Amino acid sequence: MDFLDLHKLTNVNLLAAGKLLIAQPFMSDSTFARSVVLLCEHGKDGALGFVLNQPTDVNIGDLLPDMYAPLMNVNHGGPVQLDTLHVLHRIPDTIGGTEVKEGVYWGGSFELLQETISMQSGVEADVRLFIGYSGWSPGQLENEMKEGSWLVADVSQDVMFERDASKIWKKAIYSLGADYRYLANMPADPSLN
Repeated sequence: MDFLDLHKLTNVNLLAAGKLLIAQPFMSDSTFARSVVLLCEHGKDGALGFVLNQPTDVNIGDLLPDMYAPLMNVNHGGPVQLDTLHVLHRIPDTIGGTEVKEGVYWGGSFELLQETISMQSGVEADVRLFIGYSGWSPGQLENEMKEGSWLVADVSQDVMFERDASKIWKKAIYSLGADYRYLANMPADPSLN
């Protein structure tokens, strides 16, 4: 498959909540270069999602000192409203939330999350925390798709809850199938190829 012939995966009609946006290998926007974004909302009012592979040096204990899991890492969800904290998870029976895609939930009670973490070990593997989010005004994401900035894939639990951020972009590319695996090995700077 030709690199420029990605119409099946960059098709604007594929955009929906629960889809992954995978930055094209040569995306020049430093905010989203080699990023993977889980779309949580997409509609006539725009789109909203969270970057899955941009960890920060911030732990939940830095933001919420009373939280029992002070070493649980918080990710950079995107450049919008950096004063907000969001949670993606797969424990809806425990903390609530809105289903984004089967098995993946957004939001819920931080109070119940704290209780759960203090009473059960291993809960952290089912939770991702984010400062800020990625947002697009009406038509903005669709224009980026037409420019070829993003590939679209179904969400995968393997990608969604991968703890090693350095593996997420390649895993997301691999989830597209064998025809796209060569993209995972392309250098960020095409002149190095």
